[in-house]
Amino acid sequence: MRLEECFEKRLLRKIKPDMNKAKKSLEIGKKKLEEAKMALSSKLFNSCMVMAYTAMFHAARALLYRDGIQEKSHTCVIIYLKENYLEKLSLSLINALDAHRIERHEALYGIEFIITKDDCETAIEDAEIFIKKVEEFLGSKQA
Repeated sequence: MRLEECFEKRLLRKIKPDMNKAKKSLEIGKKKLEEAKMALSSKLFNSCMVMAYTAMFHAARALLYRDGIQEKSHTCVIIYLKENYLEKLSLSLINALDAHRIERHEALYGIEFIITKDDCETAIEDAEIFIKKVEEFLGSKQA
């Protein structure tokens, strides 16, 4: 799917830019990251993956709110980031978000997919980096 299709299908739509929503979404992301860490320490690997991805998703959503974009599709969020934040976040970090999106889906709905401790540790590390980059970017744009 192309970015234009996301807007045509209203999976992304323009809204008024909202730094308050951006900050709230980032804070939710940080809380979800802590939940992911608690799940990992309890060996709840599926829950860990869901929370680590959710942490990254909320951080990504913060960028969209900042830009005045409302999302209705996780896939379109990734497409939007690739089009608008490639240099700021890096392709590898956006691809990590996408990979964890798929793992989260499998953790929730899959029958045979197994999330491991290593998968969770990687997802948490990626979420920490992702949140830090978004936080730095939003902080630099507030001045």
